[in-house]
Amino acid sequence: MSARQLSLPSPAKLNLMLHIIGRRADGYHELQTLFQFLDYGDELHFALRDDGVIHLRTEFDGVPHDSNLIVRAAKKLQEQSGSTLGADIWIDKILPMGGGIGGGSSNAATTLLGLNHLWQLDWNEDRLAALGLTLGADVPVFVRGHAAFAEGVGEKLTPVDPEEPWYVVLVPQVSVSTAEIFSDPLLTRNSPPIKVRPVPEGNSRNDCLPVVARRYPDVRNALDSLGKYTEAKLTGTGSCVFGAFPNKAEADKVSALLAETHTGFVAKGSNISMLHRKLQSLL
Repeated sequence: MSARQLSLPSPAKLNLMLHIIGRRADGYHELQTLFQFLDYGDELHFALRDDGVIHLRTEFDGVPHDSNLIVRAAKKLQEQSGSTLGADIWIDKILPMGGGIGGGSSNAATTLLGLNHLWQLDWNEDRLAALGLTLGADVPVFVRGHAAFAEGVGEKLTPVDPEEPWYVVLVPQVSVSTAEIFSDPLLTRNSPPIKVRPVPEGNSRNDCLPVVARRYPDVRNALDSLGKYTEAKLTGTGSCVFGAFPNKAEADKVSALLAETHTGFVAKGSNISMLHRKLQSLL
């Protein structure tokens, strides 16, 4: 691949737990969550332009070009770095929108890291993560690329190394609105903060699950189906439901049993994102 082109993965993430411990004066919620990556995701392709134009060549239904997080990330990096270079960008999209597995945030982070490399800006991770936070609370964890215990609105990150099992992820065909879930009057907002690192066993619940399951029957159905084989959890505020298995064979077996009634996939958990492994290989 030439120095003018670059292809990079944009991995999914899971929230292995999500506790809401309070609500701030600005309306944002204080969280504690545990992020882990999956070896599964989108693929972004970048081609250098010398004229400064940012052009996302892949169209998204219902998302105007300049509103897409990929374009916003590219333009913000261009603006703040003063770079006169641009890029054509394509994406092979497989991660669902509104699924709670970080598709948009991951795409934004891959764009920041990819263009930092392609434009030879030499920005460090801290600077890229700070820029990423202005695009969304989940962007910094993808920029840093290490499984993390997150606090605040999800931006205060402590690297952790949980087990890396295989997961079955079910993808109900509904898009869950984060704003809708966080504004639900029945949402738990007073979970006691976890003081111990890493997260102790038995603290793996997601405080958003009861609200999402009540509002979205398809998600409730997926939780019930997967729950027959393992503990079924919700990731983030999204629709995706996951369960852990000790090896690929067991995960594949359960996935096959559920395939007739549910859309989903099997993927390995990873504490170092496949994006960062790819970037390391380019150095």
